[in-house]
Amino acid sequence: MAPAVAPQERVAARAGRARWLVVGGTAAFAVALAGYLAKLVILPMRDWMKPVDLRVYRFGGMIAAHVRPLYNPRLASPLYDWPGFAHLRFTYPPFAAMIFTVLRVPPLKVLFGVSIVVGILAFLATIWVTLGGLGYRAGAVKAGATLLVAGATFWTEPVQRTLFLGQVELVLMALVMWDMCQPDGRRLKGIGVGIAAGIKLVPLIFIPYLLLTRRFRQAAVASATFAVTVGLGFAVLPADSSAWWLHGVFAQGARTGFTGWEGNQSLLAIITRLAGSTAGAQPAWLAAAALAVILGLGSAALAHRAGQPMLGLLTCALTGLLVSPISWDHHWVWIVPGVAVLAGYALRARGALRWSCAGLAAAVTLVFGAWPTSLWGENKGLFSLGLFWEPPDSNPITFYRIGDQPWYAEYHWHGIQLIAGNLYVLTGLAAFALLVALACRIALTARPPRRPSPVTRGSSPVTRGSSR
Repeated sequence: MAPAVAPQERVAARAGRARWLVVGGTAAFAVALAGYLAKLVILPMRDWMKPVDLRVYRFGGMIAAHVRPLYNPRLASPLYDWPGFAHLRFTYPPFAAMIFTVLRVPPLKVLFGVSIVVGILAFLATIWVTLGGLGYRAGAVKAGATLLVAGATFWTEPVQRTLFLGQVELVLMALVMWDMCQPDGRRLKGIGVGIAAGIKLVPLIFIPYLLLTRRFRQAAVASATFAVTVGLGFAVLPADSSAWWLHGVFAQGARTGFTGWEGNQSLLAIITRLAGSTAGAQPAWLAAAALAVILGLGSAALAHRAGQPMLGLLTCALTGLLVSPISWDHHWVWIVPGVAVLAGYALRARGALRWSCAGLAAAVTLVFGAWPTSLWGENKGLFSLGLFWEPPDSNPITFYRIGDQPWYAEYHWHGIQLIAGNLYVLTGLAAFALLVALACRIALTARPPRRPSPVTRGSSPVTRGSSR
C-alpha cells in the first residue's frame, strides 16, 4: 500500500500550490485594479483618460459612414480639427474606418467606459492565451498565473497609456495572440492575423514568420483574410482605398507627426534623433530595418523549430516593433506576453535558469513601469507616466505646421536623456540581441532529429509531464 500513498501526496501538494497561486494572483490583480478604480473615482477625467485616439477612431467611422474623404490633408472640419486635438489625422486603412463606424452609436461617455473595460478584458485574455501557448491547461494554476502576471504588468506604462488614450492596441494584440496560439491543425488559424493586419499593418510581419516555419496553410489563410479586408475597403470606400493603397498614403509615416518624437520608440525614431534630420535618417534606417528583419525572423523560425514556439512568436513581435516606422509607447504592450512567457519558463526551470527568467521578467516590468516621476527635472502632470515620458517643449503635432526643424528637443539630447529618451527601443534592442544569440546557439548545437520513443511520441517539450 505504501507506493499508492506517494502519488496522492504529490497530487495534494500540487493542489495546495494551485490554491496558493490562485489566492496570490487574485490578491495581486485586485490590488492593481483597486488602485486604478480609485484613480478613476478620485481624480478628474483628464488625469486618467484623454481619449485622443479613441476620438480619432470615432471620427474616422463618422467620415466613412458619410462617404467623405478619409485621407484629405486639407479637409478643414471638426472631423480633423477640434478643440485641443488640432491637425490629427486618420492613419489606419479604410477597412479600419469601416469597423470604427460602430463607435458612432454609443454616447461619448459610454464609449469611454466601454473602451476601458474592453481594454482590460483584452489584457487578461492576452495573458490567458499566452499561458495556453506554453502548455497550461484551463484550471486553477492557469487562472492564478494569469491574475498574478496581470497584477504585475497592469501598471506598466504601455498598458496604462493604451487605456489613457482609448487605443486599440490591447485588442489587436489579444486577437493576434489568440490566433497564433491556436493548434496548427485548426483550419482557420491565421484569420486573426489577417483581420488585425487589415486594421493596422504591423501584424503583417507574422505572415512571413508563418512561411518560414513551414505553416503554409496558416500563412495562406492570413494572407487571404487580409486580402478580403482590402477588397471590402475598395467595395465600400473605393476612393479612399485607392488613395491609401494605390497612391502611397499607407507609406506616409509622417502622417502621424514627427517620427523623431520621443513617444516613438522604433529603430527609425532613434536613428532620426541621432541623425538630427528626418530625411537624413532614411538610408540608415532602411539598412538597419532590413538587417533586423533578416535576423529577427530567422531567429524566430529557429526558436520555433527548436520546440519553443512562444519564444519564436515573441521574437517576431519584437522584430515588428523595431522595424515599424512608428512604434509609439503604447505599441509596446507586447511586453505583457513577454513577461508571461518569462514567468512560465521560471516556474518550470530549475537553478540558475529559473532565477534568470524571473529576474528578466522583473527587470522588464520595472523598466516599463508607469512610475509617477519625471527624469526631466519637472513635474509633467498627467504625462508623467514612465521613466522616459517626456521632454519639455516636445510635440509631434508641431511637425504638421512647420515641418522638420533643427531645434527640436530630441535632436539635442545628451547624457541621461539619450538613455531615458530611447529607453524602450534600447531595451528592445538588448532583448533582440539576446534572442538572436539564443537562436545562433540553437543552430550551432542542433542535432538531427531522432525517432521519438514510445514514451515521448505525441508529446511536446512544453507540455510533456505537465499536469497544468
